[in-house]
Amino acid sequence: MALHPQAGQPASPEQLVNVAELITQYFCYEPEPGVAAQAVSFGTSGHRGTAANTTFTDVHIAAICQALAEYRQSENITGPMYIGKDTHALSEPAMVTAIEVLCANKVQVVIQRKDNASRGYTPTPVISRTIIRYNRNRSSALADGIVITPSHNPPSDGGFKYNPPHGGPADSDVTTVIQNRANEIIADNCKAVKRMSIQAAQTDELVQEADFMEAYIDDLADVIDMQAIAKAKLKLGTDPLGGAGVGYWQRIAEKYDLDITVVNDIVDPQFGFMRRDKDGKLRMDCSSAYAMAGLIELKEKFDLAWGNDPDFDRHGIVCPSSGLMNPNHYLAVAIQYLYTHRSDWPADLKIGKTLVSSSMIDRVAADLGRELAEMPVGFKWFVQGLADNEIGFAGEESAGGIFLQRNGTTWATDKDGFIMCLLAAEILAVTGKDPGEHYEALTQKFGAPNYQRVDVAASLEEKRKLSEMDKSVVTNHSLAGEAITTVQTHAPGNDAAIGGVKVSTENGWFAARPSGTEQIYKIYAESFNGESHLQDLIKEAEALVDKIIK
Repeated sequence: MALHPQAGQPASPEQLVNVAELITQYFCYEPEPGVAAQAVSFGTSGHRGTAANTTFTDVHIAAICQALAEYRQSENITGPMYIGKDTHALSEPAMVTAIEVLCANKVQVVIQRKDNASRGYTPTPVISRTIIRYNRNRSSALADGIVITPSHNPPSDGGFKYNPPHGGPADSDVTTVIQNRANEIIADNCKAVKRMSIQAAQTDELVQEADFMEAYIDDLADVIDMQAIAKAKLKLGTDPLGGAGVGYWQRIAEKYDLDITVVNDIVDPQFGFMRRDKDGKLRMDCSSAYAMAGLIELKEKFDLAWGNDPDFDRHGIVCPSSGLMNPNHYLAVAIQYLYTHRSDWPADLKIGKTLVSSSMIDRVAADLGRELAEMPVGFKWFVQGLADNEIGFAGEESAGGIFLQRNGTTWATDKDGFIMCLLAAEILAVTGKDPGEHYEALTQKFGAPNYQRVDVAASLEEKRKLSEMDKSVVTNHSLAGEAITTVQTHAPGNDAAIGGVKVSTENGWFAARPSGTEQIYKIYAESFNGESHLQDLIKEAEALVDKIIK
């Protein structure tokens, strides 16, 4: 993908979404049954789309919530349903739809109160933590949750995620049931949807407000050494990128006596304050140096800075020593630090990583003498290991991570951008070196890999062909001048299909798979033999993909 000439520059007025038009489309546009592109489709992170092309509308969310209510009944899930929303324009109307349908089905809905610093928004990790806290020591009347967010996707997008009672992303055996039933409901003109007005739901007290924020903040010392950060008197900076946690950082600073400067506290559904991403679009990607250009320009003002995406399940760490860290680099540093500084963690805790994360993690894990749990893309694969306290840390290359509490018990079972950022501050406070400096030390010990991900637009049919790849598509015995050592279509951590293929040699690898959240396919590649070798890997991967989809 060619770099847009305005990448890293402020948004242009003409690219800002018309919020009034978008919300009108949400309530007025109706998907056409049988059109695959307009169907409910749960990818690796829920159902996503936009009202502008009839992929995320009131009809979609009403059908999903009716299907979800029926699923809860079939599984005897009778506790409260916690609903959070981010700051995208479609999140508020989608939450209203969800409340109206769920309450008509007699589901007890709980949402974040608006009269405090949260402004009524709730990050993904806060919903996960709230579910975990409520269900602890319970065996019946369990709670579950919904997060209405398309993550870092453009301002015109909407998203819907379901978290069952384990607190993490729903597995495909759950989302397939909900997806299929929702599409049946839509095909039958939504006759099965029960609905009541939001005013009636409020009058009947079927929807209640609570404060998820303060309880979450109060618990942070259980997972992060907040005293060490405070004692070090670090000057910290953050850009919430207009996301759901915009009001949290100041409250965290006040409670734990930290010096945190929020450089931008604007909430704007147009996200007009953003810098343009590599393709010129507005995308709140805290792992992108272009989207994060505003904070990167301020890095010398802070001992450490960070950003998050709109639902705060991702992180972007900005160090004076290295600028914005590659997510893979920080994952490796976090693992090295946690498994050598959490004395109460059991010695047999595994390290969780996705199959497309850096092999630097493999080398760190081997050096630590820890077992890798290598999974397909999607955080749902780590939920059980985190819930059972078998995995100490789980991370993915797209800047998501989570880890156990300091005593080795479950913190949450979904990605948590807050604690990943605070961990970076703890690392600096305890060791005197920022994560960028720690990564440089790892490269001196294990070598310096070159890593790249290439995103290419793809149709539904092209994505389908890629997802059905098997080992037979790889007919060569060498890759970029080295003998092929493994060809994988299933993850070694759980033998689940990866929805693509990964080909490895002694000093490099590539993986190709369709995106579960966007109309693109992705090629990941990494080399420990330099940039030229990396480009050779990508070239051969692109040739393989072209052969498959044509």
